[in-house]
Amino acid sequence: MEILLPPGWPRPKGYSHGIAARGRLVFVAGQIGWDAAGKFPGDELAAQLKQTLENTLAVMLQAGAGPQHVVRMTWYITSKAEYLRQLSQIGETYRQVMGKHYPAMAVVVVAALMEDRAKIEIETTAVVPD
Repeated sequence: MEILLPPGWPRPKGYSHGIAARGRLVFVAGQIGWDAAGKFPGDELAAQLKQTLENTLAVMLQAGAGPQHVVRMTWYITSKAEYLRQLSQIGETYRQVMGKHYPAMAVVVVAALMEDRAKIEIETTAVVPD
């Protein structure tokens, strides 16, 4: 896996501009912050993020993938204000679950998610080396 950083660009904080990788592609459908029983840990974005990332890793594990194999994530959130207010806690939660691996990422604010109580949904692509 190669982190792509054009010459002269500052290193981004919490994500990568791009990643080049070869291997088995693993695509994880949008995961939200409920557990296997369909229960949310709370209504705070950061709490739902932790469960969302754990759900993502559980799916990836089925393909032999871990956090180090993630090349791209797209986060869909329902509140920019809540995201910015909890940014420090979000960063801490991300590192707790995913470590210090920062894939190419996008965060998109949406009007709503299909599950009314969900505050975040994440789609993930991973590449497990051959």
